[in-house]
Amino acid sequence: MEEVCLNSEPVFDMVDEYEGDGEGEGDCSAVEHDDETGSKHSKKEPPLPTIGLEFDSFDEAYDFYNIYAKEQGFGIRVSNSWFRTKKKERYRAKLSCSSAGFKKKSEANNPRPETRTGCPAMVVIRLVDSKRWRIVEVELEHNHQVSPQIKRFYKSHKKMILAARKARLPAEPVTEIHTIKLYRTAAKDAVSNGFSNVSEREGIHQPDHSKHLELKEGDAYAVYNFFCRMKLTNPNFFYLMDFDDNGLLKNVFWADARSRAAYGYFSDTVAIDTTCLTNKYELPLISFVGVNHHGQSVLLGCGFLGHKSVEYFVWIFRAWLKCMLGHQPQVIVTDQCKSLQIAVSEVFPKARHCFCLWYIMQRVPEKLGGLRGFEEIKRQLNKAVYNSLKIIEFETSWTEMIKKHGLGDNKWLQTLYEERKQWVPVYLKDTFFAGMIPIRENESLNAFFDGYVHKHTSFKEFVDKYDLALYRKHLKEATADVQSKNSSFELKTRCNFEVQLSKAYTKEIFDKFQSEVEGMYSCFNTRQVTANGPIITYIVKERVEIEGNEKEVRSYEVLFETNQVDIRCICSLFNYKGYLCRHALNVLNYNGVEEVPSRYILRRWCKDFKFQHVDLGSTDIDVYGPVYRRSHFHNCAVPIVEGGAQSEE
Repeated sequence: MEEVCLNSEPVFDMVDEYEGDGEGEGDCSAVEHDDETGSKHSKKEPPLPTIGLEFDSFDEAYDFYNIYAKEQGFGIRVSNSWFRTKKKERYRAKLSCSSAGFKKKSEANNPRPETRTGCPAMVVIRLVDSKRWRIVEVELEHNHQVSPQIKRFYKSHKKMILAARKARLPAEPVTEIHTIKLYRTAAKDAVSNGFSNVSEREGIHQPDHSKHLELKEGDAYAVYNFFCRMKLTNPNFFYLMDFDDNGLLKNVFWADARSRAAYGYFSDTVAIDTTCLTNKYELPLISFVGVNHHGQSVLLGCGFLGHKSVEYFVWIFRAWLKCMLGHQPQVIVTDQCKSLQIAVSEVFPKARHCFCLWYIMQRVPEKLGGLRGFEEIKRQLNKAVYNSLKIIEFETSWTEMIKKHGLGDNKWLQTLYEERKQWVPVYLKDTFFAGMIPIRENESLNAFFDGYVHKHTSFKEFVDKYDLALYRKHLKEATADVQSKNSSFELKTRCNFEVQLSKAYTKEIFDKFQSEVEGMYSCFNTRQVTANGPIITYIVKERVEIEGNEKEVRSYEVLFETNQVDIRCICSLFNYKGYLCRHALNVLNYNGVEEVPSRYILRRWCKDFKFQHVDLGSTDIDVYGPVYRRSHFHNCAVPIVEGGAQSEE
């Protein structure tokens, strides 16, 4: 398995620049062959040098550019090299078109005519982590005509051809070395669906296309151009590409600077959305999604997956974790899938893995719709899942449903029951979800790219829509920031809790909390039932709506610790959503507590949570202010810190 990794480059080079050795430096044996060497690859579209491509050695990087130059019809030379002074070890080099620069003026009587044109075409490669060479600068345009017909007349190509002839073996045809094959697929031939055209009679078995990304015409270059553009405009942009031993693209992952910054704030609960894979969309999209301080979905990275298997999930999870510098989330929410379950346990062993209740309940009509008495089965299932406050209540309701409708042999329900501790709310009361999972029957869930992706969306369509989707999401968050900061919230009660949290919460979270304050008035008959030292147990009754307009009275148990003013309700709304429920507020009010204890006001929901973070792309920034300077210095430092974190040297 091979990877291509693009991260931000260090900002400073602290070593003097030296002139290179001249033309032909670093030549080694051929890695691609023309018709004279028996290869059939010479007519393939040459790969484009791209910022971020990596090689195992300087020679391989040189050969890669030399092959590209040969196919395009120009020669190359090492025009500059940078060395570490003490070790005399090269760590950076500039490979230029042979027409770069100009020759020194000669004082001879009959000087040779000037053949160079000051051509700007070049690549700059740099040693990273003391072991791999990465392309860090690229200029593809020439200021002179290039012609593939005269490619063998360049000195840098002659050595390559001679080495190829010398290395030719009669028994076996020479093939490209593995690293170069990898980079030939970085910008795939759109007509060939991104797959190799090598046949079995050339000694290579046909690959299994079903386990690779199937790109249609135009898709490969759209993705390639998207990454190039993002890298140029987004300094902290990160992506990884996964290739197999045949150089075929298996998986892709990326995250932009906003996603990486957002994870620094909202890393507690992460949902991994595999809807496109589950529903077999043409676009095998997988998204990592969090929740911001407004309760809105925020993208934390996404990718394309070539196959829905453990190996592929493990790769993309590790890619995401590498992007986030190894910081694991506390809770991971996914669809119910065995491959996902195994991969999550392997890559995120410390995280609490839960299944998304909404996805499971959406499958009920598909899995049970053909059964006799389906409506009654559905009603009982909903009651067991959504209305159970205690484990014994769920177990009793589930058992009654199974027995009444003779569902003991239903494989799907058997699996759900075996894994109930990962999706039924009553088993997840000690897990913080930041409102990411619905806990009521009438709550729904929308995918982050909902409205931008449908069953037949192509790769090209998606990358074209990606910027628009994120722009609208960011605009929505920015609008909510302004509303939360500048608006005075309408108070609907005279309760001190409402006044207190109107000054702290963002508008969206305050609206949800406000409904709990209003709900205090539907609670009644609050009474103490037991006391064990400072811990007092209360029962709070509430009239709740059930089917239709009917209402029923439910009793909620609330524990209140008088010394530390700790409180916990059996409904566990605080863990599910991150703010106190009406039952807990009722008990606090009953005991004369006038303000919500600070431990129950989560910072992640507060309007000033990100006040020190500044968007440098905004036009309304005071560039002479301390906030701008702090953010600017932080953004300059991040690439250096990341480089240092990944390099022992």
